[in-house]
Amino acid sequence: MLDRAQRIIEPLAFLAVLLGGAGLLISMFLGMGDVIGSLFNEPLPGALEVTESTMVLIVFGGLAYAQIRQRHLRVELAYLQAGPKLRSVMDIVASLSGLLFFSLLTWQAANEAVFSYQIGESTSGLVSFPLLPARIAVVLGAGLHILQLCLDLAKDIMSFGQSKDFELG
Repeated sequence: MLDRAQRIIEPLAFLAVLLGGAGLLISMFLGMGDVIGSLFNEPLPGALEVTESTMVLIVFGGLAYAQIRQRHLRVELAYLQAGPKLRSVMDIVASLSGLLFFSLLTWQAANEAVFSYQIGESTSGLVSFPLLPARIAVVLGAGLHILQLCLDLAKDIMSFGQSKDFELG
């Protein structure tokens, strides 16, 4: 069952990374165009607003994929010195902490997205862009990360049950 869920989540996480990469490219070209335009007193209108919105996609698009690849930061010095059972405990604590944090973040982001929809929130600047897509990106990215954390927690708990003792490496 965990493998089936992983086969569903991984392509979604990869798609989110691709969208984040596209957002990064858009931001990069807009930033470059804005700087070049500013040299000729013709900055690109709306470049700042679009870049602000794509930053959300860049950051939250990569969360779940980084979790799948185990690329989030941790204190390797302590982790690598621990035995298998203590590593499992550390992984369980990390997954539970991540679940708590990202669940709260997703809950509040969903509230913000609903509020943004209700009031028709948009950027204030030369060009007005709706903020709802960025708010939804936070909810989807953090939600996908939560799903991956749940899978990791289940694997960590199974790994803990198979570990022998709390020996240091």
